[in-house]
Amino acid sequence: MNYLTKTLLFGLFFVFAFLSCSESEINEMVFPGEDWEIMENPEEYGWSQEGLQKARELTDELDTAAIMVVHKGKVVDSWGDMEYKYRCHSIRKSFLSALYGIHVAEGEIDLDATMEDLGIDDNEGLSDNEKQANIQMLLQARSGIYHPALFETAAMTASKPERYSHDPGTNYHYNNWDFNASGTIYEMLTGELIHSSFDERIAGPIGMQDYVPEDGRYVTGEESQHPAYPFVMSTRDLARFGHLFLNDGEWNGERILPEGWVEESTSAHSVFDEDRYDQGGYGYMWWVSVDGRHFGSVDSVPEGTYTARGARGHVLAVVPDLDLVFVHRTDTAVSGQRTTYNDIGRVFDLVVNSLEVN
Repeated sequence: MNYLTKTLLFGLFFVFAFLSCSESEINEMVFPGEDWEIMENPEEYGWSQEGLQKARELTDELDTAAIMVVHKGKVVDSWGDMEYKYRCHSIRKSFLSALYGIHVAEGEIDLDATMEDLGIDDNEGLSDNEKQANIQMLLQARSGIYHPALFETAAMTASKPERYSHDPGTNYHYNNWDFNASGTIYEMLTGELIHSSFDERIAGPIGMQDYVPEDGRYVTGEESQHPAYPFVMSTRDLARFGHLFLNDGEWNGERILPEGWVEESTSAHSVFDEDRYDQGGYGYMWWVSVDGRHFGSVDSVPEGTYTARGARGHVLAVVPDLDLVFVHRTDTAVSGQRTTYNDIGRVFDLVVNSLEVN
């Protein structure tokens, strides 16, 4: 073998090794340590900078406060304040759903236990029929208990079905009584306060950078015995929660959520029709795409997409088929600030379509 041939062979070897290494790095899922890793060359991962810029320009027209896009565990793009703790509104429910999975697996919570079994009641009294609703129905918003509830918007109260109009388990209705009573039951059965439990069992193990239990509070009132349990959370911490779900409840080799809980809780246990048809369906306190339907403003989202949502502009979207987490925040502590889910869907669609190589 002459010198020229050897040189060519060595050159081909190093090129092949480099390409193999690059491909391996691109396909590798990573987990943030003390901070998120920034994707240095998004184009190598298939991202269009032009597409991402269009998403930025759209948010300039909206009340968007922060966006974070994470692909394979690396930050593709972000804008706004990543550290500021925005109100989460109804995303609180997805946090509680995750905590439920841990205690169901540990045998402390039986999803078949009924309100009667647990001694759960409320100010106006639950009927014998209502007391047959079980915990699983509450997580699915299918209890049929339309008792007054705390922390409801005026629209939620106005749209609530007539009391006693549906048997337990027969009708989906997004209902704060179900979600708040789920909080009462969680604390009663586990002996843990929700916000401290979230810190110990999820936020701490996945290295949330900003969350402390004091970022949660309770809302009480005369309408009901069951308080709401709001959270505030930074955008970068909310993205960690999404990355945990993207990886089936595992974090860098450690199982945080029990095997199967992510799939169970983000499956469509209710499929919407009529006024919510274009939103897809609902799992255990997660909004779930059905046949590509998820945001009314988007013709189709990637298969398997699901979201946690909070009033007036908060969305955490997980897209398993693309190894993608998308977070949208609005500063709803500021009067009048609001971004609709349809508009967030438009931003989400631009971001997803910026990933040209899947």
